[in-house]
Amino acid sequence: MTETTHARLKQGLVAVLMAGFIGLMTTLSLPVIADPNRNKPEKAGQGNSDRDQPGTHSESGLAVVINAGITVGDARELARSHNLVGGKPLPPGIRKKLARGKPLPPGIAKTRFPDDFYGQLPQHAGYEWQQAGVDLVLVAEGTLIIADILQDVFD
Repeated sequence: MTETTHARLKQGLVAVLMAGFIGLMTTLSLPVIADPNRNKPEKAGQGNSDRDQPGTHSESGLAVVINAGITVGDARELARSHNLVGGKPLPPGIRKKLARGKPLPPGIAKTRFPDDFYGQLPQHAGYEWQQAGVDLVLVAEGTLIIADILQDVFD
């Protein structure tokens, strides 16, 4: 094989590898492109139809998407029916830190819900419900990584 042929084969291989890498990166970014608003918090009083769907897991280890499985409005009505409203909101600086995929900020007192209230919330294996100020938060057990936030449920 001549040196020129070897160089051309090497260039071809590099081009194929780069094309594959670009294709892979494009495929991995499609969910982000498809839903650019997925991390924006809901405004009070607005429901999200995705929350009516049961939680889903990604086995890739890159991302775990769990939806609460209940709308903000339904959770608020449930809280009202159990007289759990009138809560005190978190300070704005701490509330800003509540975000999907991030750990629950330290210093948030764990609130024990009445069993009948907790039992009516959708249950997801490996996750638990916690109250953070006036928000209802679904967190991973042990790590306290936030999976979903239902804002202003307890106001």
